[in-house]
Amino acid sequence: MKKYLDILSRCPLFNNINEENLLVMLDCLGAKIIAFDKKYTIFADGHPAKFIGILLSGAAQITRVDYYGNRSILSGIEPGDVFGEDFACAEVSSLPVTIISTEPCEVMLIDCGHILHTCKNNCGFHQQLIFNLMKNLATKNIMFHQKIEITSRRSTREKLLTYLAYQAKKSGSNSFDIPFDRQELADYLEVDRSGLSAEISKLRNEGIIESNRKHFELI
Repeated sequence: MKKYLDILSRCPLFNNINEENLLVMLDCLGAKIIAFDKKYTIFADGHPAKFIGILLSGAAQITRVDYYGNRSILSGIEPGDVFGEDFACAEVSSLPVTIISTEPCEVMLIDCGHILHTCKNNCGFHQQLIFNLMKNLATKNIMFHQKIEITSRRSTREKLLTYLAYQAKKSGSNSFDIPFDRQELADYLEVDRSGLSAEISKLRNEGIIESNRKHFELI
């Protein structure tokens, strides 16, 4: 576990927990680490919502596929991010989403029940862990509402510009990289890829944006 301390120290789930206590905690929680190849399903739609995942390396995405096979990307997952905690804490019978690795990655899995119910050792830092989990859930709720604001816009143009405005604010600059390629961005915005590409070209021609693959600049 020691080799992952740097990334785990940046994970919001372990805020204000020192390294010594963190190692004890992970052992107490029965945390395990699994490696996944690219495009591997980490959590599958319909499977039991039991584990909380922490991405240690690589990249992944939370996706949803509707009855007609249309894919929507709910969010990207980067090293240090927590995922699956909302469904595990809600104790839903099965996951309504799929989590797929977009690069070879390593994931730490923790049984959510071990977090929500304190152990017999009555570890003092367990309360901090539960507080961090609740705070992370609240943050995820804000991000969910932001996505609703983006995808509820009427046109592809409005969706794209709203998304880019959020990304600019997040990066603190009008020049930034996004975590999606064109198809992934279309899936995230829930629009047609060809229509999205056409709108990006129009915005470039109008001098509103500059773009090169995953890099964008708001003029």
